[in-house]
Amino acid sequence: MSFDLTADLNQRREQNLLRKPRIVETPQGPHMQVDGEHYLTFCSNDYLGLANHPKLIESLQTAAKQFGVGSGAAHLVNGHTQLHHELETALAAFTGRDKALLFSTGYMANLGVIDALLSKQDAVFQDKWNHASLLDGGLLSGARFSVIPIKT
Repeated sequence: MSFDLTADLNQRREQNLLRKPRIVETPQGPHMQVDGEHYLTFCSNDYLGLANHPKLIESLQTAAKQFGVGSGAAHLVNGHTQLHHELETALAAFTGRDKALLFSTGYMANLGVIDALLSKQDAVFQDKWNHASLLDGGLLSGARFSVIPIKT
């Protein structure tokens, strides 16, 4: 079975609804160059402004020399680095908990935490503007799920 999406793609192109990845040409920061244009950015997740901190860059380079730049597999399959273990231990101590668990992204954290906290007996009420990870986490948890329309 094959699908011809040409007509649908052409219609979306005509309606200016096709998304195209943008090419970032500078480090993350408040001012960036994207697709040859300079912008003041308001969409960064670098809330603390640490993405380009010289000490973090140096630490990353040192770790990459020792451990490489890829995990090879999920940490439950292949293990995770001593650095990950030390960070989890330090975070647990800092927060006064027995253990801490690192997630690779905020998206994965929301999926994992929501699924761990909710069951089919629970209900989730979210507004439609929540981040996709919160919406997906709610849906995947199996809980009764309602999206509340927010009037704009």
